Amino acid sequence: MKNKKYWIAFSSIEEIDSSFVQRLYNYFGDIETAYKASLSDLSQIEGLNIKKAQTFVEKRSKVNLDKVLEEVINRKISFITFEDTNYPYMLKNISNPPMVLYIKGDLGLCNLEKTLGVVGSRRASMNAKDVLTKILTEFRNTDICVVSGLASGIDTTAHLGALTNNLKTIGVIASGFDFVYPTSNRELYKKIEDGAGALISEYFPTFQPLQFRFPQRNRIVSGLSYGTLVAEAAIRSGALITANLCLEQGRELMCIPGLISNPNTEGIYKLLKQGATMVTSATDILSALNWEIKPEKQLKIEFNDFSESEKKVLTSIEIEPKGFDKISSETGLDFNSLLVNLTNLELKGIIKQIAGEKYQIC
Repeated sequence: MKNKKYWIAFSSIEEIDSSFVQRLYNYFGDIETAYKASLSDLSQIEGLNIKKAQTFVEKRSKVNLDKVLEEVINRKISFITFEDTNYPYMLKNISNPPMVLYIKGDLGLCNLEKTLGVVGSRRASMNAKDVLTKILTEFRNTDICVVSGLASGIDTTAHLGALTNNLKTIGVIASGFDFVYPTSNRELYKKIEDGAGALISEYFPTFQPLQFRFPQRNRIVSGLSYGTLVAEAAIRSGALITANLCLEQGRELMCIPGLISNPNTEGIYKLLKQGATMVTSATDILSALNWEIKPEKQLKIEFNDFSESEKKVLTSIEIEPKGFDKISSETGLDFNSLLVNLTNLELKGIIKQIAGEKYQIC
């Protein structure tokens, strides 16, 4: 643990960032030497911001090396440093990788060879959420790992879609683990930590979810992923920032098309015009990333498996969700018969009821 405390000590100083630490580590070749370097030694590093070096030296004098390590251990937070052999390969190859990854849950459960980043609007439309959920459902029980940022909107939909479909998921947060943001995702944090994957952060546990940390977090979401799927994005949005990071990192960029009347799709169509892959099904993702999925078990349901009445219901709502009266009118089924068929199809997990008392195919 000797070297570990120097990595943790670096990360406990809010006034410096990962690029500063990486530059020192690369120059000295040893994290202890880098941490103990004098201001005179630091001034020899070409291009290093001297003012930031002075700040580091000043703040370093107030850090208790053993105490900051104990703070992490006492919180039952595990961590990986940049020099560890189990540091994620894809993340190590971006231009500004985090020097420390704090972890809750089990990163070892996640298949880091098939990581799919998912980003999008916090104020996502129901259509975008439904389409994303449909796509993730098509990956059910496979070895794909969904990576997202645990924000509201599309991020939350991505993580919930993973949990619902027995996929592992990684949530990258923009604060230390002393904070849950948004607080409405507290239960989701717990589910991921308790066996659905891992929560990770580059921030010391006491660091707050400040605004500038969210775009910093985005480079980790895309950096961990072989490809990033954008579900909805306005022209000026964090999702679009992540999309550009994805391209800078040389990863595959994919987009779900949406209603052109929705302001949150302006960024999507801009990316599509610039060459991003259009995604309307899981097959498009597999093709773009050249993946073959390995299902643990696969359930194939044929149309002929349903009764004639059930077929009529499915045909009625195949294109778009519909309410009870509309389905009854199109199928010719009376109230009781239709109610029985809808209930049976819901119990089988084939359809679900959504807002507006409408039914749609899952």
